[in-house]
Amino acid sequence: MVNSTLNYGFEYLGNSPRLVVTELTDRCYRTLIGAYNLYYGGAPEGPAGTGKTESTKDLAKAVAVKCVVFNCSDNLDHNNMSKFFKGLASSGSWCCFDEFNRIEPDVLSVIAMQLL
Repeated sequence: MVNSTLNYGFEYLGNSPRLVVTELTDRCYRTLIGAYNLYYGGAPEGPAGTGKTESTKDLAKAVAVKCVVFNCSDNLDHNNMSKFFKGLASSGSWCCFDEFNRIEPDVLSVIAMQLL
């Protein structure tokens, strides 16, 4: 079992509907919270349209943390990403990178260095 704790974020996100929690979403939530407790990130993977982004957003809503979905494109550069990371760090928000595979390898290399 996972023995992790996560402080409640107290971010009011409105009264919106939640996802139905199944065994798979529960397993995903436990894995992501366990990774968060170890200061890691999470990267749900799978076929398109299976609810990876929605599950991540719903977990953020469950712990009252703002989740920003960032749609990556092939014309993304490291300057845009550094500004984005500054905003994330200053707000304490979570981020979900959608279509991460579209980023060029040379830009990914710079992004990896920015994160370290």
